[in-house]
Amino acid sequence: MTSNKNTTSKLDYNLVFILLLLFLASCISIYSAQKSGQYKENFLIKQMVWYAVGGGIIASVMTLDSDQLRKLTWYAYGFGLFLLGFLIVAPPSIAPVINGAKSWFIVPAMGSLQPSEFVKIFIILTLSRVIDDHHQKNQGNKTIQTDFWLLIKLGIVTMVPLMLVMQQPDLGTSLVFIAILVGMIFISGITWKLLVPIFSSGTVLASTILYFVVWKPDILEKYLGVKQYQFGRIYSWLDPYNFQSSAGYQLTKSLLAIGSGQTGGKGYGNREVYLPESHTDFIFSVVGEEFGFIGSSVLISLFFLLIYHITKVGMETKNNFYTYICVGVISMITFHVFQNIGMTIGVLPITGIPLPFISYGGSALMGNMLGLGLIFSIRYHYKKYMFSTTA
Repeated sequence: MTSNKNTTSKLDYNLVFILLLLFLASCISIYSAQKSGQYKENFLIKQMVWYAVGGGIIASVMTLDSDQLRKLTWYAYGFGLFLLGFLIVAPPSIAPVINGAKSWFIVPAMGSLQPSEFVKIFIILTLSRVIDDHHQKNQGNKTIQTDFWLLIKLGIVTMVPLMLVMQQPDLGTSLVFIAILVGMIFISGITWKLLVPIFSSGTVLASTILYFVVWKPDILEKYLGVKQYQFGRIYSWLDPYNFQSSAGYQLTKSLLAIGSGQTGGKGYGNREVYLPESHTDFIFSVVGEEFGFIGSSVLISLFFLLIYHITKVGMETKNNFYTYICVGVISMITFHVFQNIGMTIGVLPITGIPLPFISYGGSALMGNMLGLGLIFSIRYHYKKYMFSTTA
């Protein structure tokens, strides 16, 4: 077995290049978005600072090898649960309610910090270790019973932080947790004899709930005590123009902005559609209006390139723990991208999920950088084995 000893040769330059392109795309988009005059803050400078902090996170995580990551896993998971639990009971001076959700800590000289963004990565690490430990323990003794027990363990690990996040409440982050869990379950090797009936039942249940929300909300109100106004986001998603003065305002403006960009866009800085909070969750609307279909496709291609690269890293490593980490990071980023872009074009409901590496936001960016730090770590500790073309 041989390994690279030169530190610079261990750096994943392809991933650095992709991250640099995403950084440039973020800066260009945020600079244009903040020119609307809605805010006096310079979000571009702040985003650059957050990227620098994220670079430091990557540099720190990158030096941790597989054994060190495994040892830190449960400590990180426990710390994440503590932060989520403390967030619920913390006084408003420390954790205020913002836009109806208690999801942020106020940190002096830093601003707001959303712990759930880091918990996403802690869940990925924990699920990866649970799967790897389970397979090592049951090596050569795989049965439906052992697969079912693995499924239970994965569900428990995810459900505990999920319930804490739902208390905030934060539907978007909860969906990300579920997306990570689903991705990890598919790669865990659990038999399809268990997965098919479980996911089929889940699909039927989700479809039934949607049916009652849209067509029979009075039944939910009568028997479950759910108020119809609580389904405002779904109604405004299905028929935004009837709610364009209230819950559908953001979506109708986003559709107008992206649609008016047409093929080539209106040109950088030539936005005409006013869209509140366009530098955060609706940053893709800025790209669509100014750069059109072509510019939007280029940005989406960058995400596909990032996901492809992480997939390649996961397939090349011989360390199963690393492979599971790659799958978790891919699941997280993929869901973020599809959900964010989907909600800006009206394909999916609005959930407040930012566009990874592009939208302004310190917590989200640092969480994503922490995830990429794990991928850099895998490549940093990359080893080539004799008589093998993979590693």
